[in-house]
Amino acid sequence: MLILGIETSCDETGVAIYDSEKGLLGHKLYSQIKLHAKYGGVVPELASRDHINYIIPLINDLLKDCKINIQNIEAIAYTSGPGLSGALLVGSSVAESLACALGIRSIPIHHLEGHLLAPMLEDRKPKFPFIALLVSGGHSQLIHVKELGSYKIIGDTLDDAAGEAFDKTAQLLGLGYPGGAALSKLAEKGLKHFELPRPLLHSNGLDFSFSGLKTAVLYLVRKQKKLTKEIKADIAYAFEDSITDVLVKKTIQALKQEGLKRVIISGGVGANKTLRKKIIAECNQNEFEYFFPDLTFCTDNGAMIALAGSLRLNMPPKENYSFSVKPRWKLTEI
Repeated sequence: MLILGIETSCDETGVAIYDSEKGLLGHKLYSQIKLHAKYGGVVPELASRDHINYIIPLINDLLKDCKINIQNIEAIAYTSGPGLSGALLVGSSVAESLACALGIRSIPIHHLEGHLLAPMLEDRKPKFPFIALLVSGGHSQLIHVKELGSYKIIGDTLDDAAGEAFDKTAQLLGLGYPGGAALSKLAEKGLKHFELPRPLLHSNGLDFSFSGLKTAVLYLVRKQKKLTKEIKADIAYAFEDSITDVLVKKTIQALKQEGLKRVIISGGVGANKTLRKKIIAECNQNEFEYFFPDLTFCTDNGAMIALAGSLRLNMPPKENYSFSVKPRWKLTEI
């Protein structure tokens, strides 16, 4: 069965076609990074307008590249939430309109469900149940995934998410927006020169808090007489070392607490090399299985939405083609 996936939750327009038997056939992604960079963050109205400009051309290009006629699409999955209201409305209205015109099923998908299922796009797929470490600009969560649609959040962010902390620290170092990837690259040149706090590292719970770490970086930057390239690299190293230590320890703690042997790491920060290296080392030591999506599918994309749609085909369909986006949709409310 051919499923068209559409993702427009924030600042990336993603579309993909997934074959329930053959897997991913193709995907397209348009990023709005350059559009929002000069504002230092995502401007919702501009994001919505850009989705309108690119979504139909992307779908047409994808169909052409895959040599598939739109009439052969058998279901359309789309991100219904959470995300920016205007951005979500673009994708959902296009998806529902197309599905209605073609007389096929439409499948609203939770954005975070797409992320935690993304490793299943790979040849080596995790089996249920597993722990998911979902780390992105808006979320830092540890989730006990029992089966499709059965999710228990066992650890959550109390303030800044990991990706947000990366971007804000990058701005403090003058790396621009979004700066998470630039900070990680800079950290590769750094040395263990500074020590930064590891928030809640020794707490009994699984929650995260990175606001204090960001503030500690601010004070460290202010203490420097001259912020040279070398000092910036050392600060970036210290920040990345701190935040990844916390993420890894909490993840291993979650696996032991829940009595599970498998973990997936997904979301934008899931692409971080240091995080992956530390997770692999700890999992090997504890004989846990680990799974990552390809770097292409760590950030927002249509492929993970199409995959989620494929996995949800056997679940009860909606009654009609009406829709309502859910900007603050909780994963546990699916």
